[in-house]
Amino acid sequence: MTDESVWKKRFLLIMLVRLGGTLIALLGMAIAFGDLVETGGSPILGFALVAVGLVDMTLVPRMLSRRWREP
Repeated sequence: MTDESVWKKRFLLIMLVRLGGTLIALLGMAIAFGDLVETGGSPILGFALVAVGLVDMTLVPRMLSRRWREP
């Protein structure tokens, strides 16, 4: 593979990870404040998912890029 195709695939992977984290956080907010799981919302489950989504959006892309920089 050429260098250009490698960085394009890595960029796409980082964007998909960030998008997945955003969707997880939005699902957590919907669970916390909506009636998806139980009537009146489930704040504990919802906020746990929001925390997981935020970690997925912020830390995982940095860990991936750091790993790709190492020889």
